[in-house]
Amino acid sequence: MTTPVTGTAERATRVEIGPTIPFTTIPWDDVLFALLAGTMLVSGLAVVTLRDIIRCGLAMMVCFGALAGIYVMAGAPLVAATQVLVYIGAISVLVLFAIMLTQTKAGPSRLVFQTQAVPAAISAVILVVIVILAIGSTDWHAATERAVTDTTKLAQVLFNDWVLPFEVVGVLLLAAVIGAVFLAKRERSPDGEERAE
Repeated sequence: MTTPVTGTAERATRVEIGPTIPFTTIPWDDVLFALLAGTMLVSGLAVVTLRDIIRCGLAMMVCFGALAGIYVMAGAPLVAATQVLVYIGAISVLVLFAIMLTQTKAGPSRLVFQTQAVPAAISAVILVVIVILAIGSTDWHAATERAVTDTTKLAQVLFNDWVLPFEVVGVLLLAAVIGAVFLAKRERSPDGEERAE
């Protein structure tokens, strides 16, 4: 009994991407990390400099998405999934509430940089110095392989022991959202009395 030889033709037509960029020695992981980190930095700057609250919220979602990609590269898929589900989802709700609770989408130019600009600049410089010192003192050759985390026990604890508290908090947050919508729709009449639309 003979078996047809089909694997050879498939192997001949399949093109595999190597670990490095063609004609260079730069690993694909480094390029992907640089793209994600650059996206995160640019979108983070857009969050604090744009005046339109919708664009600020969308830039924050892009920033959180890039951070989730970095978590995946670091071997923490559960943290990346939490980043996407909790932070990006929460920011979407935040953008909707910001639109509902504000009179206009664009704020005055004096709100772009608040009165805390000097302390924030000093804190940013201190943080940059700490990050540079941490990068310089780290032995980057010590971790050559990507870490793989086993999240089985964590998932069992989350979905067995903490499901009920999570659902209770979710119901409370939903009630708070409904209350906030109700309060946002109330306005004062010309004689000073509150009335609902």
